[in-house]
Amino acid sequence: MRVRKAVIPAAGLGTRMLPAAKAVPKEMMPIVDKPAMQYQIEEAVASGITDILIITNRGKESIEDYFDFSPEYEKHLEMKGKTAELESLRAIANMANITFIRQKEAKGLGHAVLCAKSFIGNEPFAVLYGDDLIEAHKPTTKSLIEIYEKYGKGVVGVSKVAPELIHKYCSLKVDKIEDRIFSCTDMIEKPTPDKVMSYYSILGRVVLPPEIFQLLETSKPGFGGEIQLTDSMAELARRTGVMAYEFPGTHHDLGSKLGLLKANISYGVKHDEIGEDFRQWLKNYVKENL
Repeated sequence: MRVRKAVIPAAGLGTRMLPAAKAVPKEMMPIVDKPAMQYQIEEAVASGITDILIITNRGKESIEDYFDFSPEYEKHLEMKGKTAELESLRAIANMANITFIRQKEAKGLGHAVLCAKSFIGNEPFAVLYGDDLIEAHKPTTKSLIEIYEKYGKGVVGVSKVAPELIHKYCSLKVDKIEDRIFSCTDMIEKPTPDKVMSYYSILGRVVLPPEIFQLLETSKPGFGGEIQLTDSMAELARRTGVMAYEFPGTHHDLGSKLGLLKANISYGVKHDEIGEDFRQWLKNYVKENL
C-alpha cells in the first residue's frame, strides 16, 4: 500500500528553547525566512505525502494560523501588485491536506502518535519528528518510503552518534543488508552504558505500519514516565523486524539553541536572496572576531 499520510508531532513544550518558547512555539522559530515546521511539510510533500496530521498542544494556535489562508496579507499584496509574493503565500496553505489535533496531555511521543490512529486508519504512514530537520539533496522521508515499499517492513532513519552522547538517544541492534540499509531486530531508548546495542540512533524520521497502534495502546510508560514510541518500535523490531536507513545529509536539532543557529547558518549561506551577502559577512566576522 502506498504511503500517503504523515504525522508531525508538535506538542512539546520546547523547554530547551526558553524563554523564546513562552511566546513562539519552537516549531515556528524561523530558519532564515521560513518557520522550521514548513521545511518538514515541504519534505513530506516532496516525498509523495498528500495528507498530514500535525499534533499540537495548548498555546500553539500560530501553527494552524500559519498554514491557513491569510486574507489580510493577501489583500495587501494584491493591492501592491506583488503577484509572486501573493502566490508564494497562498502556496503555503495549499501544499497538502493539513489537519490538526491536540494532544491534551503531555504523555510522550508514543502517546502523541497514538492520537493519530483514526486519521491514519489501516495504512502505513510516515512520522517526521518536529525537532528534527534533515538537510539533504533527496528527501529522507522519500528514501524511507522506497525502502518500506521494497521490504514491506517499518523503516527508521538513523545516523551514528558519538559514544559519549548515545545515552541521550536510542540505540539499535542492526545488521547490514546493503549500502546504508540495515536490518534492525531490537532497540532501546536512552541506554545506560551496559545496554548500548550500537551507536546508530533514530534521528527524526520513520515509516511505520498501522500495526504500531496495537503496540502503542498496550505500551506502559517508559523512560521519563512517558509512552515512548521507541518502546513500541522495539517490540515491532523483535516481532517482525524493521529496516534502518543511514541517511545522507546534515541533521539539525531544532529543539536546541545551538542546533537552530547552525541550521540558520547552513541554510542562510545557500539562500537565493541573501546567501552571497551573508557568506561575505560571515567570512569577515570570523576573520575579525575569532
